[in-house]
Amino acid sequence: SQAPDPAAPLPAHVPPVAAFGRRGRTLRLALGLLLLATLLRPADACSCSPVHPQQAFCNADVVIRAKAVSEKEVDSGNDIYGNPIKRIQYEIKQIKMFKGPEKDIEFIYTAPSSAVCGVSLDVGGKKEYLIAGKAEGDGKMHITLCDFIVPWDTLSTTQKKSLNHRYQMGCECKITRCPMIPCYISSPDECLWMDWVTEKNINGHQAKFFACIKRSDGSCAWYRGAAPPKQEFLDIEDP
Repeated sequence: SQAPDPAAPLPAHVPPVAAFGRRGRTLRLALGLLLLATLLRPADACSCSPVHPQQAFCNADVVIRAKAVSEKEVDSGNDIYGNPIKRIQYEIKQIKMFKGPEKDIEFIYTAPSSAVCGVSLDVGGKKEYLIAGKAEGDGKMHITLCDFIVPWDTLSTTQKKSLNHRYQMGCECKITRCPMIPCYISSPDECLWMDWVTEKNINGHQAKFFACIKRSDGSCAWYRGAAPPKQEFLDIEDP
């Protein structure tokens, strides 16, 4: 019988990978291992959904204006394998509390790396921050990169004044971020946050100058300015 021609084309019914025999199986195994390694690779970044400053205020247990005086790494218990959990402890000087317990906050805790949502604050007592986070009791709180933490001097005058009363008035409202047009509200107690669509920036006009406030009929609407709103007001009113 005639020996097969190695240069002859493969029959149509033979799959390309199968034609390589052992090399094909090795290739499939390598691709499978690569896919598995990709799926098992730990996340190397902290991911947060953007929130309007009013939402951040309403979601937080504690909202303060403060300076960080010093920092150090401390043990904070053990994980399920018995390994010590490290956290960064900031000793702070509280300037004002906008929301939180009666006792002043003395220490703030956060994860040791931004990869696990840890926050880095300038120490030395010169830079002031607005800091929102979770209460831990006994003059302590915990913060992450997903909390609203910004240098105090970057806030607009409206934002600073809204911390005293305005944001709290809107905590029963829902602020819905619009990622792209079209977007709609699903209930009367919602306000559409359009900064990303209009300015490609989450720290846009609505974030800096507006609050979503409940009206007398139970619906919610954007209100501009820092003065107390009237009993009835129109959207985008500027007193």
